[in-house]
Amino acid sequence: MLHASLLNPKSIVVVGGSNDVHKPGGAVLRNLIEGNFKGDLYVTNLKETEVQGIKSYQDPSQLPEVDLAIIAIAAKFIPDTVDLLANTKNTRGFIILSAGFSEENQEGKLLEQRIVESINRVNGSLIGPNCIGVLTPYYHGVFTQPIPRLDPRGCDFISGSGATAVFILGTGVMNGLTFSQVFSVGNSSQLGVEEILAHLDESFDPATSSKIKLLYIENISKPQMLLKHASSLIRKGCKIAAVKAGSSEAGSRAASSHTGALASPDVAVDALFRKAGIVRCYGREDLISVASIFTFPELKGKNMAIITHAGGPAVMLTDALSNSGMNVPHIEGPASKVLLEQLFAGSSVANPIDFLATGTPEQLGTIIDYTDQKFNDIDGMAVIFGTPGLTEVFDAYDVLDKKMKSTKKPVYPVLPSVLTAAEEIHEFVSKGNVYFPDEVVFGNALSRVFYTSKPAPENPDLPSVNAMKIREIIDHAADGYISPAAIQGLMDACGIPRAGEAVVTTAKDAAIAAAELGFPVVMKVVGPVHKSDVGGVTLNLKNEATVKQEFDRMIQIKDTTAILIQPMLTGIELFVGAKFEPKFGHLILCGMGGIFIEVFKDVASGLSPLSKSEALSMIRSLKSYKIMKGIRGQKGVNEELFAEVILRLSALLNAAPEITELDFNPLLGSETKVVAVDARICLKH
Repeated sequence: MLHASLLNPKSIVVVGGSNDVHKPGGAVLRNLIEGNFKGDLYVTNLKETEVQGIKSYQDPSQLPEVDLAIIAIAAKFIPDTVDLLANTKNTRGFIILSAGFSEENQEGKLLEQRIVESINRVNGSLIGPNCIGVLTPYYHGVFTQPIPRLDPRGCDFISGSGATAVFILGTGVMNGLTFSQVFSVGNSSQLGVEEILAHLDESFDPATSSKIKLLYIENISKPQMLLKHASSLIRKGCKIAAVKAGSSEAGSRAASSHTGALASPDVAVDALFRKAGIVRCYGREDLISVASIFTFPELKGKNMAIITHAGGPAVMLTDALSNSGMNVPHIEGPASKVLLEQLFAGSSVANPIDFLATGTPEQLGTIIDYTDQKFNDIDGMAVIFGTPGLTEVFDAYDVLDKKMKSTKKPVYPVLPSVLTAAEEIHEFVSKGNVYFPDEVVFGNALSRVFYTSKPAPENPDLPSVNAMKIREIIDHAADGYISPAAIQGLMDACGIPRAGEAVVTTAKDAAIAAAELGFPVVMKVVGPVHKSDVGGVTLNLKNEATVKQEFDRMIQIKDTTAILIQPMLTGIELFVGAKFEPKFGHLILCGMGGIFIEVFKDVASGLSPLSKSEALSMIRSLKSYKIMKGIRGQKGVNEELFAEVILRLSALLNAAPEITELDFNPLLGSETKVVAVDARICLKH
């Protein structure tokens, strides 16, 4: 929990407060004064006796006791100042605006560590350094603009970047979004995004707390904390949207398995957000658009009506919605005919509902009423209404405002004329509304909100496995890729079906094993990673002579240590893999197997442990899911059995966290079974 002195201080000192409001120390003091801070406000400035009408203490040791210090002086002077305040002035809240710490060099990092140690010794709370500060209903502790209108029903916003926070606030305010609290965590030396979110969770009051949380994150240092508290808040009725920046990877990534190549850290972020129920966003406009959607009643279905007097934007919104899984269904029937009669000639009610550039505000109101009350297949509506600037549109926006407050279905206003209707939009926003300036950004955001799942169960039920046997194999195995025999033991211990097989090192043993397994058989090299690339897989061998001949060829392939022989099985090739991602835990992936995983890279991911609903959702989210279901007379895969393999893998990882990479590729799936025919497992104790 954050210290009360940081959240609701009774007294604040601005260390480095200035008469120059173009400096952080002057600007933050001005914002505190103009924000009508109710407590005692102090200033320290070595050169001034009065700053912005407030007495300045030239010697900080002369200060009275003070709850919160907002510090804007050179980095090298801050550790001693923090020591003084913490140890002699009972200060427990600290906001350090100054830069020059770990973000700059090793010397700055040492200064930062000393500050954190001082504050930790007195159980205080630190925001920063290198941040813009904190905004709460009690004080405006930032040195930047804009200062948004603070509303308990507004958004709680936590940002890892001060500049980005300013830009997001500016966009949000312009679009009508309100804020409740803003935390810019800067270097996150003591409190980062995760700790602030944990506080919002632990202090959540359904009657008074904001139910919208926005995050801008550059580094997820504590993913399990983020998962725990984001999930908890969403279960309590909150909605969370987040931008995770820095998703690309510079340079190439060497990988020793299919999973290693596919499971990047950003895939882990996606999986974490999905498991928590967080809506992932990809920029400022996107985040604000999602946050604005959060302020509307929940959309109950995916059928949208588009109401417009401009054809082009309606077409683009239709594309955006349709391409992202929403529906813009054709509207027909008696009610639509009656509505059409009330519009000017040339209008269309087929959806999009186009009432032409000459359409009136009264017609707009009628269309909204019909869509809300008579078109039962429609779940929500987007109204696109702009102007070329020839006439004012106050009356149209007034109708829109009234209808938004009275309809049962959500009405989303898309108002693209931010210049030619600037006054009208300002008045519309002043009535407590939000709007969307771009129809495509809105459409993409709406679908992402609609399709974001609720948080996964905290402690999913996993299949029972032979944990004792798993531990015995793991504890006796060396680091690196383990032997086929050890892999077979692990698969048997966790109940994952596998093909019968034998590992041989002579042609004679190969012939014996093939006969025992039953012809036809498959032969694969043991050793090389990508077997098919080096000619290390031979299918459909039907007799002893061919087996011996192929053995003699394959054993010569570079890095080959033995030959694996299995019965020739048929089915749709599937893939399941896992990779340990530091801090996040094990990431599980699934998709089509064999060469398809390399060509299509159509994989779904989830963070272990997985619930059955998560496993099924992963399977059903694949683009290749229709192939798995069976097409053109080909029988499909039993997805329940495929999900069971995923869950048993999750149970294996739970029992053997030393597994760093794992491939079951391919598995062969049919209507009656899913069987692993090849596997690789890598350990690190």
